[in-house]
Amino acid sequence: MVPTLSILGIAIVLGSGLIAGVFLAFSSFIMQALHRVPPSHGAAAMQQINITVINPVFLSAFMGTAALSLAAIALAAFRWDVAPARLLALAGLLYLAGTFLVTIRCNVPLNNRLAAVDPESPEAAEVWTQYLSVWTRWNHVRTIAAIAAAVLGCLGLLQFS
Repeated sequence: MVPTLSILGIAIVLGSGLIAGVFLAFSSFIMQALHRVPPSHGAAAMQQINITVINPVFLSAFMGTAALSLAAIALAAFRWDVAPARLLALAGLLYLAGTFLVTIRCNVPLNNRLAAVDPESPEAAEVWTQYLSVWTRWNHVRTIAAIAAAVLGCLGLLQFS
Protein backbone atom coordinates (compact mmCIF):
# COMPACT_ATOMS: atom_id res chain seq x y z
CA MET A 1 0.00 0.00 0.00
CA VAL A 2 2.93 2.36 0.62
CA PRO A 3 3.95 2.33 -3.09
CA THR A 4 0.35 3.14 -4.01
CA LEU A 5 0.37 6.04 -1.54
CA SER A 6 3.67 7.23 -3.01
CA ILE A 7 2.23 7.24 -6.52
CA LEU A 8 -0.89 9.03 -5.29
CA GLY A 9 1.31 11.50 -3.45
CA ILE A 10 3.28 12.31 -6.58
CA ALA A 11 0.07 12.79 -8.54
CA ILE A 12 -1.42 15.03 -5.84
CA VAL A 13 1.75 17.13 -5.67
CA LEU A 14 1.81 17.52 -9.46
CA GLY A 15 -1.91 18.24 -9.74
CA SER A 16 -1.97 20.65 -6.82
CA GLY A 17 1.10 22.40 -8.16
CA LEU A 18 -0.40 22.77 -11.63
CA ILE A 19 -3.66 24.14 -10.27
CA ALA A 20 -1.80 26.42 -7.85
CA GLY A 21 0.10 27.84 -10.83
CA VAL A 22 -3.10 28.54 -12.76
CA PHE A 23 -4.74 30.19 -9.78
CA LEU A 24 -1.58 32.11 -8.89
CA ALA A 25 -1.53 33.58 -12.40
CA PHE A 26 -5.05 34.91 -11.86
CA SER A 27 -4.24 36.27 -8.40
CA SER A 28 -0.93 37.84 -9.34
CA PHE A 29 -1.59 39.45 -12.73
CA ILE A 30 -4.57 38.33 -14.81
CA MET A 31 -7.26 39.88 -12.60
CA GLN A 32 -5.15 43.02 -12.18
CA ALA A 33 -4.87 43.34 -15.95
CA LEU A 34 -8.61 42.84 -16.37
CA HIS A 35 -9.20 45.52 -13.74
CA ARG A 36 -7.20 48.02 -15.80
CA VAL A 37 -9.40 47.80 -18.89
CA PRO A 38 -12.91 49.26 -19.16
CA PRO A 39 -15.46 47.19 -17.18
CA SER A 40 -17.25 46.01 -20.33
CA HIS A 41 -13.96 44.68 -21.73
CA GLY A 42 -12.90 43.04 -18.47
CA ALA A 43 -16.29 41.39 -17.99
CA ALA A 44 -16.38 40.17 -21.59
CA ALA A 45 -12.85 38.78 -21.36
CA MET A 46 -13.60 36.96 -18.10
CA GLN A 47 -16.79 35.54 -19.57
CA GLN A 48 -14.70 34.05 -22.37
CA ILE A 49 -12.10 32.74 -19.92
CA ASN A 50 -14.87 31.05 -17.94
CA ILE A 51 -16.11 29.35 -21.11
CA THR A 52 -12.73 28.23 -22.39
CA VAL A 53 -11.51 26.90 -19.03
CA ILE A 54 -14.05 24.12 -19.39
CA ASN A 55 -11.73 21.91 -21.42
CA PRO A 56 -10.25 18.42 -21.02
CA VAL A 57 -6.77 19.58 -20.04
CA PHE A 58 -7.82 21.88 -17.20
CA LEU A 59 -10.64 19.64 -16.01
CA SER A 60 -8.35 16.60 -15.96
CA ALA A 61 -5.91 18.40 -13.68
CA PHE A 62 -8.58 20.06 -11.51
CA MET A 63 -11.05 17.17 -11.17
CA GLY A 64 -8.37 14.48 -11.39
CA THR A 65 -6.51 15.95 -8.42
CA ALA A 66 -9.77 16.01 -6.47
CA ALA A 67 -10.41 12.34 -7.27
CA LEU A 68 -6.83 11.40 -6.38
CA SER A 69 -7.17 13.35 -3.14
CA LEU A 70 -10.22 11.30 -2.22
CA ALA A 71 -8.30 8.11 -3.00
CA ALA A 72 -5.34 9.21 -0.86
CA ILE A 73 -7.62 10.02 2.05
CA ALA A 74 -9.32 6.62 1.77
CA LEU A 75 -6.03 4.72 1.54
CA ALA A 76 -4.48 6.73 4.35
CA ALA A 77 -7.36 5.71 6.60
CA PHE A 78 -6.02 2.15 6.41
CA ARG A 79 -2.43 3.25 7.12
CA TRP A 80 -3.03 6.00 9.69
CA ASP A 81 -0.10 4.66 11.71
CA VAL A 82 2.26 5.79 8.92
CA ALA A 83 3.12 9.51 9.20
CA PRO A 84 3.49 10.06 5.42
CA ALA A 85 0.00 8.66 4.91
CA ARG A 86 -1.42 11.22 7.33
CA LEU A 87 0.38 14.04 5.51
CA LEU A 88 -0.93 12.86 2.14
CA ALA A 89 -4.44 12.62 3.58
CA LEU A 90 -4.09 16.15 4.92
CA ALA A 91 -2.83 17.34 1.54
CA GLY A 92 -5.82 15.72 -0.13
CA LEU A 93 -8.24 17.19 2.39
CA LEU A 94 -6.76 20.64 1.95
CA TYR A 95 -7.01 20.41 -1.83
CA LEU A 96 -10.62 19.21 -1.63
CA ALA A 97 -11.77 21.81 0.90
CA GLY A 98 -9.65 24.80 -0.03
CA THR A 99 -9.45 24.39 -3.79
CA PHE A 100 -12.21 22.16 -5.12
CA LEU A 101 -15.05 23.09 -2.75
CA VAL A 102 -14.18 26.79 -2.73
CA THR A 103 -14.34 26.73 -6.52
CA ILE A 104 -17.73 25.01 -6.54
CA ARG A 105 -19.28 26.99 -3.70
CA CYS A 106 -17.76 30.43 -4.27
CA ASN A 107 -16.12 31.04 -7.65
CA VAL A 108 -18.53 29.13 -9.90
CA PRO A 109 -21.66 30.97 -8.64
CA LEU A 110 -19.85 34.26 -9.24
CA ASN A 111 -18.92 33.07 -12.73
CA ASN A 112 -22.55 32.17 -13.38
CA ARG A 113 -23.72 35.58 -12.24
CA LEU A 114 -21.18 37.26 -14.51
CA ALA A 115 -22.21 35.04 -17.43
CA ALA A 116 -25.80 36.24 -17.07
CA VAL A 117 -24.83 39.88 -17.60
CA ASP A 118 -24.45 41.62 -20.95
CA PRO A 119 -21.02 43.30 -20.64
CA GLU A 120 -22.39 46.37 -22.45
CA SER A 121 -25.39 46.77 -20.13
CA PRO A 122 -25.58 49.50 -17.47
CA GLU A 123 -25.50 46.94 -14.65
CA ALA A 124 -22.36 45.25 -15.96
CA ALA A 125 -19.96 47.75 -14.38
CA GLU A 126 -21.43 47.18 -10.93
CA VAL A 127 -21.51 43.40 -11.31
CA TRP A 128 -17.94 43.44 -12.66
CA THR A 129 -16.61 45.59 -9.81
CA GLN A 130 -18.11 43.29 -7.20
CA TYR A 131 -17.00 40.21 -9.14
CA LEU A 132 -13.39 41.40 -9.31
CA SER A 133 -13.17 41.91 -5.57
CA VAL A 134 -15.01 38.83 -4.32
CA TRP A 135 -13.85 36.38 -7.00
CA THR A 136 -10.21 37.40 -6.54
CA ARG A 137 -10.44 37.06 -2.75
CA TRP A 138 -11.73 33.49 -3.10
CA ASN A 139 -9.10 32.81 -5.75
CA HIS A 140 -6.41 33.77 -3.24
CA VAL A 141 -7.86 31.14 -0.89
CA ARG A 142 -7.79 28.52 -3.66
CA THR A 143 -4.21 29.45 -4.55
CA ILE A 144 -2.95 29.19 -0.98
CA ALA A 145 -4.80 25.90 -0.43
CA ALA A 146 -3.37 24.34 -3.60
CA ILE A 147 0.16 25.48 -2.71
CA ALA A 148 -0.22 24.16 0.84
CA ALA A 149 -1.55 20.83 -0.48
CA ALA A 150 1.48 20.52 -2.76
CA VAL A 151 3.84 21.32 0.12
CA LEU A 152 2.18 18.81 2.44
CA GLY A 153 2.30 16.22 -0.32
CA CYS A 154 6.02 16.86 -0.77
CA LEU A 155 6.61 16.53 2.96
CA GLY A 156 4.73 13.24 2.96
CA LEU A 157 6.73 11.94 0.01
CA LEU A 158 10.01 12.93 1.65
CA GLN A 159 9.09 10.84 4.69
CA PHE A 160 8.59 7.75 2.52
CA SER A 161 12.30 7.75 1.62
